[in-house]
Amino acid sequence: MRRIPALLLRSFLQGLLLLSPIALTGYLLYSVFINVDSLVPVAKMPPGIGFLIIIGAVTIIGVLGTRFFIGKWIFDSFANLLEHTPGVKFIYSSIRDVIKSFVGDKKRFNKPVWVRVNNSPEIWRIGFMTQTDMSHLGLINKVAVYMPHAYAISGWVIVTDGTNVKPVQDMTAGEAMKFAVSGGITTEVEAEGNGKKAQL
Repeated sequence: MRRIPALLLRSFLQGLLLLSPIALTGYLLYSVFINVDSLVPVAKMPPGIGFLIIIGAVTIIGVLGTRFFIGKWIFDSFANLLEHTPGVKFIYSSIRDVIKSFVGDKKRFNKPVWVRVNNSPEIWRIGFMTQTDMSHLGLINKVAVYMPHAYAISGWVIVTDGTNVKPVQDMTAGEAMKFAVSGGITTEVEAEGNGKKAQL
């Protein structure tokens, strides 16, 4: 008789494991949708119209700010003002650099590398090369590598000897990032499914 409650409890926990990622993802998407939708103060507006207006407005601003001289000049002037405003410039430049590191034409996290962080025993971690030459800081033959944390949006930067770093093979930058933030689970499962194995 004890097996039935144990089986039910196990089934319940397995159901939580299956439903939790779906439910949390749906909740986050719903929250973003509703919050963006509420930014447009239009009375009796059908759900979703505000969201479409915001998306359309941001897209138009992107076109004007990158493809037309006047629009680009306006945004560049405003950005220059923020960059030279005491106090504000640190916040603006930090946010801008982080965003540009992940998206846009100047993505920085596009060079996945293996980094040897210990010799005995030999331990390697995955990261992204951000600086290939640190001599301007007096660090000869050193490189800078960004190391993402698992299950988080944070990370840390290490400076190490160039001989401790080697390029990641058989993984794109996106796959390497998933490998890092998933604790090494995501790409391992995909590699097994595709019949290939990432090499160190």
